[in-house]
Amino acid sequence: MKDTIYKLLTWLVVLLFTIIIGIPFFIMISASLQTMKEIYSPELLLFPQKPQFINYIKAMTNGSWGRYFFNSIYITIIVVIISLFINSMTGYVFARIKFKGRHLLFVLLLIGMMIPPQVTMVPLFIMMKRFPLAGGNNILGIGGRGLINTYAGLIIPFIAGSFGVFLCRQFYITFPQDIDNSARIDGCSRFMTFVRIYLPLSKPILASLGILKFTGTWNEYTWPLIMTNSDSMKTVQIALTMFRDEAEIIWNQLMAATVVSSFIIYVLFICLQKYFIAGILSGSVKE
Repeated sequence: MKDTIYKLLTWLVVLLFTIIIGIPFFIMISASLQTMKEIYSPELLLFPQKPQFINYIKAMTNGSWGRYFFNSIYITIIVVIISLFINSMTGYVFARIKFKGRHLLFVLLLIGMMIPPQVTMVPLFIMMKRFPLAGGNNILGIGGRGLINTYAGLIIPFIAGSFGVFLCRQFYITFPQDIDNSARIDGCSRFMTFVRIYLPLSKPILASLGILKFTGTWNEYTWPLIMTNSDSMKTVQIALTMFRDEAEIIWNQLMAATVVSSFIIYVLFICLQKYFIAGILSGSVKE
């Protein structure tokens, strides 16, 4: 009897949270199929009287969306690939290699997690603009535009991160020491031990980190906004602002474009859901 009540309460809580989380998505999809008159109606319309699928066509033909999606996909994939390798390798070093100052460096890395990104945005912009020998700059970073309005300027700030290193370090620190000893006896260097043994065992944690990194980079708005100044370098999130001007916001087309831009995130999560959950739940490799 107690088990039945416990399961029933669990399902009710899960159902409640599902409804709460699903309401914004439902309203977004419903608004994307409504007319502007229905959206501005004083009555709350949960369903459109006549679905306006043409809103999607109008939204996707307003601007160079092929270019915007290419920019977002290109930037996000490059960031995810490079950051996964850098974060996992750095986490491996902190977890498995003992060297002088390791704990101090790790504490400094943790402090970096506590600094809001808005605080570092202006210094980071100056660094990108003063990047030596890029965009017409000389060796001192003077004379040109640096990495402004370039893919490199949109990618470099996101390829590393304290959270990713921390996550990987906590994963690798649970591996038994016997793995390192066996690899050393077989003649593997530290790097080859990481590449041949630790990296293949890291699929769950890398999948989790990859999804978080993909979502964060894909949804990033502020940094692309200040780093790009041409239509050809716009990302999807920046392009969504086209549906808003000083007079009004074209809500139905904005919601339609938002649904389309979110589709990639949904597909990615569904495909990697198994690894994502395994990565969140994984804590150790038992001896």
